[in-house]
Order: sequence, then C-alpha cells, then structure tokens
Amino acid sequence: MDTHSRSFAKALSWRVTGTVDTIIISLIVTGSIKLAAAIGVTEVITKSLLYYFHERAWLKIPYGRKTTAV
Repeated sequence: MDTHSRSFAKALSWRVTGTVDTIIISLIVTGSIKLAAAIGVTEVITKSLLYYFHERAWLKIPYGRKTTAV
C-alpha cells in the first residue's frame, strides 16, 4: 500500500512530466485557437502514454511503500 506522501510525490512528479510535455508540444505548435485545440487532442494521447511509463517507473522506487506482515 502506498502512503499519502508517496501518492502526493507521484501526483507532483506526474504534473511536472505533463507540464513539460505541454510546453514541448506548445513550442512545436503555434498559439492559434485551432492549433491550441490540436494541442489538447495531442495531449490526451501523449499524456496517456507518458502516464503509463511514469507509473511503471514508480513501481521500481521504494519511497513511501509500506510492507504488510503475512
């Protein structure tokens, strides 16, 4: 089971990852309204993939995990 601090750290690190993703996409795509919508659609796909890999990476980090006695 994850602790609250681990869940918070994961949420924070995910938001940073998502923000960096958005910045990179925004630099590639200009700031028009139509292209802003394109960024939103693109984000749905890229952030879903990034989240999957982010979660898989966190499985390897022991920070904040509680072990249960059997």
